[in-house]
Amino acid sequence: MPEINEGFAQLSEQLMLVAGLAYAVAFCAYAWDLVTFSQAVKKGLAGEQAASDALNSKEAALVGARGAAGQGLDSGPQDRGVRPSSKTHAGSDGITAGDSMRYGKQRRVVARVAVALTVVAAVVQGAAVLFRGLAAGRVPWGNMYEFCTTGSFAVAVVFLLVLTRRDLRFLGTFVIGLVLVMVVAASVAFWTPVGHLVPALQSYWLIIHVSIAVLSSAFFTLTFAMSVLQLFQTRREASIAAGKKDKAPVMRLVPNALSLENLSYRINGIAFVGWTLTLMFGSIWAEKAWGRFWGWDTKEVWTFVIWVVYAGYLHARATKGWTGTRAAWLSIVGYLCVVFNFTIVNMYFSGLHSYAGVGS
Repeated sequence: MPEINEGFAQLSEQLMLVAGLAYAVAFCAYAWDLVTFSQAVKKGLAGEQAASDALNSKEAALVGARGAAGQGLDSGPQDRGVRPSSKTHAGSDGITAGDSMRYGKQRRVVARVAVALTVVAAVVQGAAVLFRGLAAGRVPWGNMYEFCTTGSFAVAVVFLLVLTRRDLRFLGTFVIGLVLVMVVAASVAFWTPVGHLVPALQSYWLIIHVSIAVLSSAFFTLTFAMSVLQLFQTRREASIAAGKKDKAPVMRLVPNALSLENLSYRINGIAFVGWTLTLMFGSIWAEKAWGRFWGWDTKEVWTFVIWVVYAGYLHARATKGWTGTRAAWLSIVGYLCVVFNFTIVNMYFSGLHSYAGVGS
């Protein structure tokens, strides 16, 4: 086995610290963008409402003048004002996102800074993961610390890639917040010194199986954040439709619930294919390592449970009309199963997949 390079190991930890700090600043920038830009939207809508009220007043004055001139009008015109809040869901005001999740030409400087910081953090974290692998002379996926750091890196990269197709900067607070939690958990709760892999993990299947699992989990993380926002946006839309005051102005920057649901469904479909391959390749690897495809090990069972939950979600959403909040909750349950499988099962259940490495 190759010797452990302690210099690379120390450099990896230092780079991971820098990446964590950059993610923390990016998280604050995304949150600031949500608050400040929603306030700008509020001012813009207030201006539109004032203009609409002024136009209605002018029309009323003209009609009153015509009535005074003897044109036989007994009453003023009906109120023709339009609720500006309805525009926030369609994107017709050029500020908030519609179904395309693309915004107008307003300069969101803070959001751009947040994305730039995310790119920097992801590059630094990628270097940290790389040096961790170089220090051990293997792929850095052998324990909970390495799963956390690699998984959070994958989430950040997937988020940045999706940003090139959809303006999901409104999701940055929640996604980068989750990434930051994973980095902190890795450094505080799951830190493990660089070491060699146990014999069962010394296989090329580790690269195939774990890389697909990590990538699929990254996509599930995005859909989890979207589903949570969908629940809040659904409640907000119902409240506004009932004529109540908007109690969550920060959600003005978030697309409508239906747009969130549709995009979440598409991404979950992609992630489900990846998780199916994870399950298949894991079985093949198990046969090569232990001489059987399936042994009802706790890790295997929960990997299958996750597959069943997301299969049920996709089937119910596509054929049974499980839309809206029911679909969102099922997507959230699926991700909670992913988290349970990654943390509780790895740390507290003994079995052939006990590779957490915490405290070793």
